[in-house]
Amino acid sequence: MNEERIWEDDELYLIRHESTIPWLILHPKKAYREFSELPRALRYRIVDLLTLIEEEMLDYYRPEKINIASFGNYLPRQHWHIMARFTEDSHFPEPMWGVRQREGILELPAFDVFAIRLRERLAREKRIEV
Repeated sequence: MNEERIWEDDELYLIRHESTIPWLILHPKKAYREFSELPRALRYRIVDLLTLIEEEMLDYYRPEKINIASFGNYLPRQHWHIMARFTEDSHFPEPMWGVRQREGILELPAFDVFAIRLRERLAREKRIEV
């Protein structure tokens, strides 16, 4: 599976997960098995970044719902999936890991434009001191 890195800094990186829906995965550069193992400031920052990504997905794609998930069972390190979900997607309302419900045919705006918008907003991100 081809996963394109679309943004990174000294602590985190964001990849595009190959899918029929807009799907990003946020990873810390350092491996942490559990969320509670992350330094407090990084935990707060991750929540802020997940919120920022969600806001951009909502504004650009206008989905029915945003799903944010963190499991770490197959990849036993912290990472977060951020997915824009649509009533017409192949799995809705089931999770993307679940049983396909239908042939999903989505006409979505270009991901490249979304990635540019998101990178610009991430570049303006202010880190909160905790």
